[in-house]
Amino acid sequence: MKAFSKSGGIARPENMRRELFVLLLVLLLGLSVAGPGLVQSAPAPGEYKVLKTIKLGGDGGWDCLAVDSQARRLYISRGTHVMVVNADTGEVVGDIPGTNGVHGIAVVPALGKGFTSNGRDNTVSVFDLKTLHVSKQIPVGKNPDIIIYDPESQLVFSGNGRSQDITAIDPKSETVKGTIPLDGKPEFAVADKGHVYVNLEDKSTIVRIDSRKLAVDARWPLAPGEEPTGLAIDEKHHRLFAACANKMMVVVNTADGHVIGNVPTGDGADGAEFDSSSQIAFSPNGGDGTLTVIHEDAPDKFSVVQTLTTRRGARTMTLDPKTHNVFLITAEFGPPPAPTAERPHPRPSIVPGSFTLLIVGK
Repeated sequence: MKAFSKSGGIARPENMRRELFVLLLVLLLGLSVAGPGLVQSAPAPGEYKVLKTIKLGGDGGWDCLAVDSQARRLYISRGTHVMVVNADTGEVVGDIPGTNGVHGIAVVPALGKGFTSNGRDNTVSVFDLKTLHVSKQIPVGKNPDIIIYDPESQLVFSGNGRSQDITAIDPKSETVKGTIPLDGKPEFAVADKGHVYVNLEDKSTIVRIDSRKLAVDARWPLAPGEEPTGLAIDEKHHRLFAACANKMMVVVNTADGHVIGNVPTGDGADGAEFDSSSQIAFSPNGGDGTLTVIHEDAPDKFSVVQTLTTRRGARTMTLDPKTHNVFLITAEFGPPPAPTAERPHPRPSIVPGSFTLLIVGK
């Protein structure tokens, strides 16, 4: 059979060889070319993907989630209760009721205790990690939101949005040890080597707290980042990763607060994680329904290596240090309810029974 060129003439052998070489190169590199009948290439080996999609159902909205990697339990806030899920199978294994307006969950395995921040009741609940029984409600500041455990000071810290402060709790005695004014709304926090770092969403600032002295010892602006939400840390290289509302992740030096740079992400992030084993930072973008995967090429160099399609609304996350998978939660949405004086811009309604867990990994 004769080969013909586009002009209709007989193709030269050297032209045929060149065209075949180009075609083979395209196939080997997995390049995708727009056009009818052509298929996008599969994800490259080593890229993240959604491993499981598990419909959990149940009532309530959601905010933060936390994993107890040792016990293989995943704790998910659901508005008035905490859903407890097997981290490996996705099976619902328990529930913690009476956590009104719950935002965050912190676990202290050495003591067999967990703690929840209850925004509507202005309390922190203490629960047993084995039985899930709530044994105590500790009064804290107004509208407690994020809650973390700091191993260095051996204290639990509750960030209180409306009173703009942080309550330090001794998990052993279950008593308040002090309150730290912040002059801003705490949104997320991480701990490292005697310090607690807190995003102030309304100030576009990170504050550093001495977790033993219970005092703010530094305050750093995040410009060009605005309205930070999620916060993660690379302890080895002393780097903070702040997910910001203006579609970027800002990287900060924990020693002096210097902004090293920023990386583009997506819309609607409300969480962040860093996996030290792979030097990867994650930004879950609920507005876009994507997960931005950022590689720390060097302590001062960062690059986006993947933008994974997840689901709309998947804006909060947690990392399992054992499997290196990440957990995201979302649901299906209906039309928003009618506006009211208290809620002039209501969020879209949640389709009953549609609450879903996404497990992302390689």
